[in-house]
Amino acid sequence: MTTFSSTNILEINHLSVEYASASGAVRALNDVSIVLERGQILGLAGESGSGKTTLGHAVSRLLRPPALITAGEVLYYPAADVSHTTRHETVQPERKAGQPIDVLKLGARELRAVRWSTLAIVFQSAMNALNPVLRLSSQIDDVLRAHRPQMTAQERRERAQELLRLVGISPDRIKSYPHELSGGMRQRAIIAIALALSPEIIIMDEPTTALDVVVQREILMEIARLRERFNFSVIFITHDLSLLLELADKIAIMYAGRIVETATCAELKRQPRHPYSYGMLNSFPTLHGPRRRMTGIPGSPPDLREVPAGCPFHPRCPMAFAPCATTLPKVRASSAETPHQLVACHLYDPAHRAGPLPTNAEFGARYEEVYAQSSFRQARAMGEGAR
Repeated sequence: MTTFSSTNILEINHLSVEYASASGAVRALNDVSIVLERGQILGLAGESGSGKTTLGHAVSRLLRPPALITAGEVLYYPAADVSHTTRHETVQPERKAGQPIDVLKLGARELRAVRWSTLAIVFQSAMNALNPVLRLSSQIDDVLRAHRPQMTAQERRERAQELLRLVGISPDRIKSYPHELSGGMRQRAIIAIALALSPEIIIMDEPTTALDVVVQREILMEIARLRERFNFSVIFITHDLSLLLELADKIAIMYAGRIVETATCAELKRQPRHPYSYGMLNSFPTLHGPRRRMTGIPGSPPDLREVPAGCPFHPRCPMAFAPCATTLPKVRASSAETPHQLVACHLYDPAHRAGPLPTNAEFGARYEEVYAQSSFRQARAMGEGAR
């Protein structure tokens, strides 16, 4: 377990989640551990089905059957002794002085008090998250009435208008229905609702999905501005690693329900250590410098019902060697020079590999070899020949 630090606000330790199915349990999260610091934006990146949204919902206790949290803990460290007011009473989560609160052990009454006041979530797809038959005023007012019963109707109305101003929406849109707003405005409205009770942690699940690049950038700038103003912490979930490189302080790369690399943005841009991280980082074009061919990552993510033995990425990995097919790699520091850049890969295990650490050039050359032999390259060449 991570040693307590006053800078940590959330610690996820050895978290596992399974989904029950007719063919047996499907492990969507497998022994996930990560730390979120105060005021930090932590990015979660990975292909679809890697477990990002499951992790966000597990942390906020939103999973429902057939999902089941089978192991782990989610420790929340309040800045001070806090209590939360619900509609009828004040709730003080049970804990010893100076000790964290395990979110997974909270009862229904305590969990209701913590949600939105301490931990809020911005759901994927704003049109589906907003109630289509209620005005924005009603949806914001619902949160305030449930968690701040001492507020008057006038105070709630003023708070709702203030929240819209914060996210760049004119207060006169308070009476609008979701379908009367653009995609970007709906996403801002969801962020406004998440901010209603000034939470310490906000989980943002694909908040820029289906938005054009201009609006995406506006939303990212808005999130960064609000974080600077209110100093809340963010878990930002996306499959687009290029977004995180602009926004996040630290990035965790997920694959097949596991975290395979954790690093700062600078470390990841300079030298991704896991072959999967390198493949993701080089799957989108750069805006500057010479034009280069995009090779992508060969193959598809594994079926979680039949995850390959050893490292789950080894069937797609251009750097795979004998231990990868039989032994699950442990998370370790990638080098003595970068002790906080953690990676789960046998390339960095002295028991399996001797010699210098792999470089970007080595990763690139091996991916080029795989690309040259791939059916994708052959299909593309046939298409260019037909033209």
